[in-house]
Amino acid sequence: MARPYEESNSAVKTRRQQEDQRRMEFRRAIEHRFELRQLQQQINDYPELEAVNYWQAAPAASRRSVQPAR
Repeated sequence: MARPYEESNSAVKTRRQQEDQRRMEFRRAIEHRFELRQLQQQINDYPELEAVNYWQAAPAASRRSVQPAR
């Protein structure tokens, strides 16, 4: 009789762990989004850095595609 109880207890424990994992992933995603928005607000405080931000955001491949003059 102890066996079905242990199996159901294990299933409940597994389900709770999965729910906790999903909750933590969701929470981390919210925190990440908040941090990005906060950083964007700080960057927007300095419009003169817009050109620098463009080059930082540009993919490295596009910068490498420019061939040096010969």
